[in-house]
Amino acid sequence: MKNDSSRRDFIRKSVSAVAGTILIPSIIPGSALGKNGFVAASDRIVMAAIGTGAQGMSDMKDFMKLPQAQFVAVCDLDKKRLENAANVVNQKYGTTDCRKYKDYRELLEKEKLDAVSIAVPDHWHSLTYIAAAQKKLDIYGEKPLARSIGESQRIVKAVKQNNIIWQTGSWQRSQAHFLKAAELVFNGRLGKIDHVEVGLPNAPKLIGMPPVVPVPEELDWDFWLGSAPKVEYRGICHWNWRWILDYSGGQLTDWAGHHIDIAHWGLGLDRTGPIEVAGEGVYPPKTELYNVPLEFDFNCKYKTGVNIRVANSARLKYGMGVTWYGKEGWIHVDRGNKLEASKDSLLEDLGPNKKALYKSDNHYGNFLDCVKSRKETITPVEVAHRSISVGLLGEIAMTTKQTIQWDPDKEVIVNNAKASEMLMRKFRAPWKLPEV
Repeated sequence: MKNDSSRRDFIRKSVSAVAGTILIPSIIPGSALGKNGFVAASDRIVMAAIGTGAQGMSDMKDFMKLPQAQFVAVCDLDKKRLENAANVVNQKYGTTDCRKYKDYRELLEKEKLDAVSIAVPDHWHSLTYIAAAQKKLDIYGEKPLARSIGESQRIVKAVKQNNIIWQTGSWQRSQAHFLKAAELVFNGRLGKIDHVEVGLPNAPKLIGMPPVVPVPEELDWDFWLGSAPKVEYRGICHWNWRWILDYSGGQLTDWAGHHIDIAHWGLGLDRTGPIEVAGEGVYPPKTELYNVPLEFDFNCKYKTGVNIRVANSARLKYGMGVTWYGKEGWIHVDRGNKLEASKDSLLEDLGPNKKALYKSDNHYGNFLDCVKSRKETITPVEVAHRSISVGLLGEIAMTTKQTIQWDPDKEVIVNNAKASEMLMRKFRAPWKLPEV
């Protein structure tokens, strides 16, 4: 099995000393892993968490509910968050030896792992994902895949070159009502699809320009900035980086990996992209620290003739979620088990002869199962790449105020040098994107 050395290390750490005799257990109590019964040590997947903020901790805790996963190390640039994460792991397993790292590179170099769960700010995705892939570790990585299309393309290449298992945190695919909605559309319940509306959250409120304040003692601010431009600390870090373009694209890129992903799923367009993107964005004045679009609305045309409109939810009739419009009516799906249609008959079960889409009942469990089987997950890397590419092309169209012609096969912008420059963001030295 992959990384047998990590399992041997765990067995050595799990020994019990009784009267000077070392007893090596071949079976680890399942109760220590969050489930009654027993789990063979050889079946465990040894993991570490890189990024232990709100999302990172949530992911790690969900993994630890499953007996197949064993966390042995955590990594974060914030000492308080790092200590908290280590305490959570130690408390879960009844140990005191969860190892702590500030630098993800040191963790990847020293630890003998099978997989990593990574949840860091968007501008850090490409560096951490590629580094882990080049160590041939399987990866559960949060969406969006990257901050730019160029970075996203390299992540896809690194994952494929190293033959690793990838799961994106686009967990909606592992929800029954999203699966049903996508299958209904995929099986032609609506007839020929004319267009789709994708509603994403509205932007946060403006906050002006907060004053420069001292960096908290527990935070390495320069390291946190990483490849992004060097700026003074204004008290915005662990959550609200999402509203600053150097680190994220706001609600557009934060949610593209969810609802654009579902729109593609139902249309059977998981591994392609639009041929034309055009639209508009409303941006804050330069006096504001938050500079992601306050509103956005753009249309994506595909080779099949279908159009996908992506907008902040206030601009759409059905708001948040995905609405497919076809000859027979419409189907709308959103979180909270919300599934509705223009008439009830459109939601009737398809029956045994349907063309079934990939089914997963547990997003984290699906990843662990695929780590063992080496089969593709429900949200593999190219699917994540295609989802965020739509959001990033919309961002480019809004920024340049131009219609973007996109070749989804070659993945290049056609006849537009200015827009093409935006396919890759600039990295602050000494950080640079690895060649793959």
